[in-house]
Amino acid sequence: MSTQTPDLPVETMDLQMGPSHPATHGTIKFNLKLEGEKVLDCEVEVGYLHRGFDKMCEQATWNQVIPYTDRLNYVSPLINNFGYALAVENLLGVETPPRCQFIRVAMSELSRIMDHLTCLGMAASELGAITAGFYMIEARELLMRIIEAVTGARLTISYARIGGVKHDLPPDFSDWVADAFRKTRRLLADCERLLSRNRIFIDRMSGIGVVSREMAVAYGLTGPILRSTGVNYDVRKAQPYLVYDQMDFEVPLGTKGDNYDRFICRILEIEQSMRIVEQALEKMPLGPIALDDPKIVLPEKEKVYNSIEGLMNHFKFIMEGIQVPAGEVYFAVEGGNGELGFYIVSQGGGRPYRVRVRPPCFIAMSAFHEMIRGHMIADIIPTFGMINMIGGECDR
Repeated sequence: MSTQTPDLPVETMDLQMGPSHPATHGTIKFNLKLEGEKVLDCEVEVGYLHRGFDKMCEQATWNQVIPYTDRLNYVSPLINNFGYALAVENLLGVETPPRCQFIRVAMSELSRIMDHLTCLGMAASELGAITAGFYMIEARELLMRIIEAVTGARLTISYARIGGVKHDLPPDFSDWVADAFRKTRRLLADCERLLSRNRIFIDRMSGIGVVSREMAVAYGLTGPILRSTGVNYDVRKAQPYLVYDQMDFEVPLGTKGDNYDRFICRILEIEQSMRIVEQALEKMPLGPIALDDPKIVLPEKEKVYNSIEGLMNHFKFIMEGIQVPAGEVYFAVEGGNGELGFYIVSQGGGRPYRVRVRPPCFIAMSAFHEMIRGHMIADIIPTFGMINMIGGECDR
């Protein structure tokens, strides 16, 4: 008599995960098809924040768009500011003074470090390593205080101006940065000791969410996700802008394209960004921080208050905007999540005719179903965390 138990019937289950899930960032919903806890398929709905960034920009003057760019990737708003300003300057056919370019590079890299620290700290916390999360947020706070001292705000900073920056760096800026970097390196060393030999952390990250080189290129992935597969593409190296061609830095690469490689790539990029900031401060020349062109840059307040010409220039500048010649341009910078591109069309007026953005994490979310297929429900959150989806950037 056979004692073999007959195979039990297998049924797939449809499950909606999010948007109320605490780790899905407000609007994301995963429509899962499950076999037990195994993910057979995952349809991603990015949801809507109802922001309409592209259309709002078309109702504003060229400089009035800058506060809107803060709200894209609001974890690293300076990179958004400078990317948009560079696109408009490209249309104008102008180049900012050398000191302005070095300031933009230094502030962009501080912003990139903050972006990576936020991503890594939250990803570690979501896997239970909350101590590492606290350490990284502590390091982020050190840098955020510096950015607040420079720009006057912590998050929505609006520091860039077309043709320059809002104002110069404070006198003690270099000392602040040196002190913050020394503490940040110590905190990251503590995190490395906490995580690099942590069996739970490595098992939860290694071999999960694998993306092949071919798949990454086919989906148009950029940033740490692409570089974790071993593809050496960084906008700062491939199409250098500002003074990145004068900086000595490396582009960290992975080999397997899994969550662990993405985590390590971001950790290594933090050190490279600190190297860039240190070089920028060492090489930074004296000089103006904006173009000396009244048609592009607002007049100084002293001229506005004490001369009728300055007052009229200020009034026309604010009401009518910069007169950008007709044309179109696509300009890309290296954002915290990859290639951040601005496509701008001008009809020759004081307002953009069309503005379109290439948001790197929106494109990364299109490949999420490939990353998670065949893994477990519990693997969704660490994989999603390593994409670093920012709602303001992802919203279309």
